[in-house]
Amino acid sequence: MSAARSLYIPFALWLIASGISLYGHTQEAQSRSSKSASMGIMGDTADVKTTVKGGVALIGGGGAVNNAYKWMIERSGGGDVVVITASGNDGYGKDLFKLGGMNSVEILDITSRESADNDTVAGIIRKAEMLFLAGGDQSRYMRFWRGTKTLEAINYLLNVKKAPVGGTSAGCAVLGYLYYSGEKGSAVSAETLADPYNENVTIYRNDLLQPPFLQNVITDQHYLARKREGRHVGFLARIITDWAVLPKGIAADERTAVCIDDKGTAKVFGESKAYFIITDKNKKPELCEKGKPLSWYAKGKALKVYEIQGSDTGCGSFSLPDFNQASASGGNWFWWYVQNGELKKTQWQ
Repeated sequence: MSAARSLYIPFALWLIASGISLYGHTQEAQSRSSKSASMGIMGDTADVKTTVKGGVALIGGGGAVNNAYKWMIERSGGGDVVVITASGNDGYGKDLFKLGGMNSVEILDITSRESADNDTVAGIIRKAEMLFLAGGDQSRYMRFWRGTKTLEAINYLLNVKKAPVGGTSAGCAVLGYLYYSGEKGSAVSAETLADPYNENVTIYRNDLLQPPFLQNVITDQHYLARKREGRHVGFLARIITDWAVLPKGIAADERTAVCIDDKGTAKVFGESKAYFIITDKNKKPELCEKGKPLSWYAKGKALKVYEIQGSDTGCGSFSLPDFNQASASGGNWFWWYVQNGELKKTQWQ
């Protein structure tokens, strides 16, 4: 054994005894991570406090929308970012960290109700200046979070601390007071329009996240890529029929994001399109029953829909507090309606 090697071993033992790892993190930080479902911290492990601006990013999945991520990072004031997953996927955190501009990124893999109700987990979330919800399976988020300290912590970020919160795919699916869980299988447009009460249409309300300006909103993702317009309309029909609630819809296609600022004004980043769907209390579905095709005609004007093409710098404008024609710019209006289980669209000005 070399002299240098013999000197290194006592030094390493001294580091360990002092609570310092050879990789620059304290043993305290490592043990904290093991107890908190953390997959590790990238960047500075010291907690920082920055000035934040509220905002919500609804991302359609299918690939990164870096300019939407940068929009969130800027609103975080460069603070600490937390990414939540339920599938062990650390890719989103790595992608965010590569963009720079933040103090740290920590990934929490919350895979049980016990983890979600852990004080340390909730504390990490509450200290974050930005939160990102990864894609995967939104029914896992629903099952693990409801009634736990994790849910309280996320809603604290959204409504008290007013830090930016975003989600992609499954993470976007739960960012509304109304949400589709997907717990029994993926609902597809043809089956949903043919029978809005088929077993895959599982919708919940007011028992999960409470993002600002998204009351009575149900989101959808992978919109055009997976032809989900029809199922989204089916969700809206069910909500009106079952709960006598007048819902609204917001949807983003793949590699596209709807970014909503602290005033409730949305713009669209990315490669494809996003949609804002308005329902009318005087135009309820004519037929929405189990085992029967949906009918929602209203003389071809059942649903008023605004389409915005995304861009790198953010395109269009839509005011969520108003959620009407007067608040929209930079896009195109359409009428959507359903006849005997078939969705149809017409453009109008």
